[in-house]
Amino acid sequence: MKAGHELALEFLRVTEAAAIESAKTMGQGDRKHSDHVAVEAMRQVMDTVPMRGKIVIGEGERDEAPMLYIGEEVGGGEFNDEVRETFPEIDIAVDPLEGTNLCALGANNAIAVLAAAERGGLLNAPDIYMDKIVVGPSCRGAIDIDAPVKENLKNIARRLGRDIDDLTVICLDRPRHKQLISDVRATGARIRLISDGDLSAGISAAVAGTNIHALMGIGGAPEGVITAAALKCLNGEIQARLVFEAEKLGVDASKVPNKEKVMERMRSMGISDPNKVYDTNDLAPGKKIVFAATGVTDGALLRGVRFFGAGKRTHSLVMTTDSKNIRFVDTVHVEGGPDAVIRF
Repeated sequence: MKAGHELALEFLRVTEAAAIESAKTMGQGDRKHSDHVAVEAMRQVMDTVPMRGKIVIGEGERDEAPMLYIGEEVGGGEFNDEVRETFPEIDIAVDPLEGTNLCALGANNAIAVLAAAERGGLLNAPDIYMDKIVVGPSCRGAIDIDAPVKENLKNIARRLGRDIDDLTVICLDRPRHKQLISDVRATGARIRLISDGDLSAGISAAVAGTNIHALMGIGGAPEGVITAAALKCLNGEIQARLVFEAEKLGVDASKVPNKEKVMERMRSMGISDPNKVYDTNDLAPGKKIVFAATGVTDGALLRGVRFFGAGKRTHSLVMTTDSKNIRFVDTVHVEGGPDAVIRF
């Protein structure tokens, strides 16, 4: 795999392109169109990256998604076969538009995201649900997904030198979280309920200054893997367990895939223990991980895309395990001729 910082700049171009195209659709109320243009832009730019990439987490299976499906080979499209053979083999996890509803409604915290690692460096997670708890570096080793909420918050508060009622927990606003929300409130901790976007929320929980101290609850398994890649760069921690039982999701059994089909799917992806508790290194075992995200709409972590007469301005987060650098990149994309007015 190429040096992380080299690929980081390549992948930055990918997330910027997806963010810009999806931001053009902000507030138009068509979530599918917003997602479609993000996928198209990401796929087009990704094909220019000098790599032999394979999508391990993407937009679905080959028959369900026209581009960026699981197993699709990407990258190196501008090079001949002989040159392409010299490129590194890379596993890629993408969420071209995390928060499709957020973008369609013009709400905060929609982002374009990509994580990459050497072959085998990211768990090939099935597209089902995953129970998660996420914390930052200061609280690594202090959480247990099987412990009561009160115990976890008590340990987090102790590590941060705070009282429990100084903590803020972020959680998806879903009926399945009724008991979790009640348990958090009972401790005196504050809670921030979000409609979508637990990936960006999980990253916010690991970054100082966001006033988010933990993420708890059930979200998507693919998003859990991408979150783990970011946490590997941030020295944070995620613990997670796959969830596919209707009762845990708080829905009718007819609304979830057949359990045996889910088990068969997991076995085909190398997952033998459906009850396994995954930690950060299980979800993102790679030694050379690159993470890139670009804001689509304004959020706690990243600003959204801003348009002006002669171009656009994007705000991104780029990290690698190689360098241990966490970079916030503010880019002005200039268009037009020599008389273009550039706004900072």
